[in-house]
Amino acid sequence: MANSWRTSALADRHRALGSKLEDWNGMGTAWTYDTDLADAHEAIRTRAGLMDVSGLKKVHYVGPHAESLLEYATSRDISKVYPGKSVYATFLNEAGKFVDDCVIYRTGPNAFMVVHGAGIGHEMLVRSAQGRQVAVLFDDDLHDLSLQGPLAVELLAECVPGIRDLPYFHHIQTRLFDCPVMISRTGYTGERGYEIFCKATDAPLIWDTLLEKGAAYGVVPCAFTALDWLRVESYLLFYPYDNSEKYPFVDQPAGDTLWELGLDFTVSPTKGEFRGGSEHKRLQGKERFKIFGVLLDAKVAAAEGDALWADGRQVGIITCAMYSRLTDQSMAIARLHVPYAEQGVPLEVRGSLNANAIAHTLPFDDPEKLKRTAKG
Repeated sequence: MANSWRTSALADRHRALGSKLEDWNGMGTAWTYDTDLADAHEAIRTRAGLMDVSGLKKVHYVGPHAESLLEYATSRDISKVYPGKSVYATFLNEAGKFVDDCVIYRTGPNAFMVVHGAGIGHEMLVRSAQGRQVAVLFDDDLHDLSLQGPLAVELLAECVPGIRDLPYFHHIQTRLFDCPVMISRTGYTGERGYEIFCKATDAPLIWDTLLEKGAAYGVVPCAFTALDWLRVESYLLFYPYDNSEKYPFVDQPAGDTLWELGLDFTVSPTKGEFRGGSEHKRLQGKERFKIFGVLLDAKVAAAEGDALWADGRQVGIITCAMYSRLTDQSMAIARLHVPYAEQGVPLEVRGSLNANAIAHTLPFDDPEKLKRTAKG
């Protein structure tokens, strides 16, 4: 493991399950366990799985200028986000190019928690906060346990009154196993799921008890890499692994537009001026590539970086791939030249394997998002 400067309170649990704790965002993270990733994927798709995603950066922005700070820095209309509501948002640079994404939780009239990924959104907000009436607190004590899958609500309903009524992208302050927690109906799997934010000292108890009580539902601990399998099916991007920061343009600097990534929906219809917003609007219709799906005629997964060919030339590259034994399909997320990003366009995969394929709309799984938004 690299020299991580952040520590998960569950590190010993992860090591006991076979993890070497690879560094992510400065925290030793359980990329893999001794178990098969296909088993973790199946558990989350058919029952439920429990993951430690505490490596996400949790930052509190509190004060009378917190709303205006987030309003200018992100793509969402923050005035529409009320206490108990959260929203997925993106950050752009001045050139209108994507640099990070996050989930913004409003916890009070002048209080927000922003959960950042691996981009520079946190750094941008910290710089922008200088001279404003806003306190910025990086909360490394707060841990994030993600319980995902169709039976997650059944397990939590035993312990948390009213959890069935919590809508998608809403959160509540409550207690779980007599520990103070914030439970959010969010996740990164495409399934109905919940993120449980708790104090570091309570994380081991909550982890152990969820697995103990969840055994009757088939709940298992799942390593971080299982998210790659789930995100391919559910069209969930992971910066910088799907971006030009990793797959650079030949003659242009790194940076992708929201139109290219398919994230233009993150700009609220009522949004006013924000960083990079005018350039974002100008770049509509000027896409250089499209994020799109690829369905392979194969019984194995492609590899990250495999090339996509058509008409005698390379027209794209695979950024993340998986094979599902549940659906018997080999699927991938890819960066495709715009003319080839259409359902059914024939492609050829070259690299770790040679296979025929077609371009396929995303997401592969639950395109109407009925699972993650289910009620009751």
